[in-house]
Amino acid sequence: MSMKNLLKVTVLALIILGCASNQIDRDQSKKHFVRYGETIIFIAWRYGIDHQDLISWNNLTNEGLIYPGQILDLEPPQNFTRVNRKKESEKKPAVKTNKDSIQSNRDGWDLPTDGKIISKYNSNSATMSGIVVDGVIGQAILASSSGEVVYAGNDLPGFGQLIIIKHSETFLSAYGYNQDVYVNEGQNVKKGQKIASMGLNSNQVPCLYFEIRRSGKPIDPLILLSSS
Repeated sequence: MSMKNLLKVTVLALIILGCASNQIDRDQSKKHFVRYGETIIFIAWRYGIDHQDLISWNNLTNEGLIYPGQILDLEPPQNFTRVNRKKESEKKPAVKTNKDSIQSNRDGWDLPTDGKIISKYNSNSATMSGIVVDGVIGQAILASSSGEVVYAGNDLPGFGQLIIIKHSETFLSAYGYNQDVYVNEGQNVKKGQKIASMGLNSNQVPCLYFEIRRSGKPIDPLILLSSS
């Protein structure tokens, strides 16, 4: 084989390998490699997926048990049919005299801490899927509603010490920028129970990041929060 033909074959081989590598990268982006300490709900939260869908797509048990090293599909398999689940009713937003501040009561969901909402929910934002409430360092952070703590840690960049509570098969809530965490994964908490203390965000401002998700998708927390 001439040097010219050898060069052509080499270039062609590199192009083919490059295409194959890109295909592998694209395929890998649709999967998640489970690391130690991760839960099915945490992984679903990270990718904005309903944890029940993630369980179904990967043929997991209803408890969603996973193990380190397991590879999860982040998309439904071909010919996948989603089973309709009962929809949970939502409380309509109450009329508020002050749109930037919410007082809690005994019904529905409560704002997890006292303070002014300094950043509102933005459905078009890729990073701000909740609200931010200002306050002071060490201020009490309370569970917005009763449920089970399914995540407590700092593995998700940008949220500091983060707590995620599962309230039902449909609703989850998250509490970020915490200084101290007073609950553990698997622990049941009551509405109004102290779960953490307020810490600092990346700009060194004392505040709470609060988010609610319905079926894996963020919604405006003000839809569910109670008002006196």
